[in-house]
Amino acid sequence: MNNIQQIKKPVAIDLFAGAGGFSLAAVNAGFSIALALENDPYAVKTYKRNIVSYEGAENVTVLDESILNYTPEKVHEDYFAGRSCDLLLGGPPCQGFSTHRILGAGVDDPRNELVLAYFRFVKAFRPRVFLMENVPGILWERHKGHLDAFYSEGAKAGYTVYEPVVLDARDFGVPQRRKRVFILGVRDEADTHDFVWPPKPTHASQDKVKGDLQVWAACESVFRPAPENDENDIHMNHGPELVKAFSNTPPNGGSRKDSGRTLPCHAKHDGHKDVYGRIDPALPAPTMTTACINPSKGRFVHPTSHHGITLRQAARIQTFPDNFIFAGGLTAAGRQIGNAVPVKMGTYLIRHIKQYLLKEHAIHPNDDTFADSDKRETENI
Repeated sequence: MNNIQQIKKPVAIDLFAGAGGFSLAAVNAGFSIALALENDPYAVKTYKRNIVSYEGAENVTVLDESILNYTPEKVHEDYFAGRSCDLLLGGPPCQGFSTHRILGAGVDDPRNELVLAYFRFVKAFRPRVFLMENVPGILWERHKGHLDAFYSEGAKAGYTVYEPVVLDARDFGVPQRRKRVFILGVRDEADTHDFVWPPKPTHASQDKVKGDLQVWAACESVFRPAPENDENDIHMNHGPELVKAFSNTPPNGGSRKDSGRTLPCHAKHDGHKDVYGRIDPALPAPTMTTACINPSKGRFVHPTSHHGITLRQAARIQTFPDNFIFAGGLTAAGRQIGNAVPVKMGTYLIRHIKQYLLKEHAIHPNDDTFADSDKRETENI
């Protein structure tokens, strides 16, 4: 047995785990997953069906009730006694912080309390590092109280909590425009010396590419044929009027104005011009939302065919491998895909954390273990 094989994998837990995007990213980065918490029944089914098949996640415990139903200290005692946690992940449900909620909507939304529930787990498990993901709306002034409380609790627990950073998935090789906030906390001050957060982007627009940077990934390859008998190779069935609207929209682009479809609401509100628009495969795709398979909710029409994108195509845009199967049908699976952290982006961020903050677990990029993991991701996306 060589030295690489003798290195013990760092341990992660995933709160608000959803279908398992963050968990899969951690597995790809060389972590074992000991505990996951998710209360959406379809997401739980997806998680159990897929994540447990990966090395390092075979024995994961999945808790399937609301995080508010658990006492973190008891969860630690029941499922984690005698073990240490290296990384705590999670993206609390973000509806209360969504940019689609206008005026006072979202203020004092009870779901915002889930952000603080997340930190109660941080205090109970004392991870070396925690990484929280959320939508940019969490930074709005109206939510300042929740964010301030989060940082206050972090300071009380002795964590160095870095300023929120807004990262775009396309800057990290994901074929999608997707801005999300990441908040990193580090338990031991000594670990923060010479540590740089966030990591430098790997991709940029054509006019800014220099050095090791690559051009943003186009989403063209996600529209290749799906695997045979793929149960996620399905899209919405549209009525004749919508099919006609899509047929009016030019290939590889276009929007509602091209479709000829005008509803009464458009006379009062002319926004949301991207609805019924086709995805341009030469560019990164638009943000995959929880309604990413519904063309009436955004630019989610297939580049050339007269229907919305399939679940498999949406999952590929989120950089899930083709053997990852989502449960629950169109609506439930679409919600899981839209809520997920893009696997490739998550993997890059977690590897950065592992390399610089969990050095005893780090694997040199030239080692076969690292190369095999990287090759597996590339082949499956």
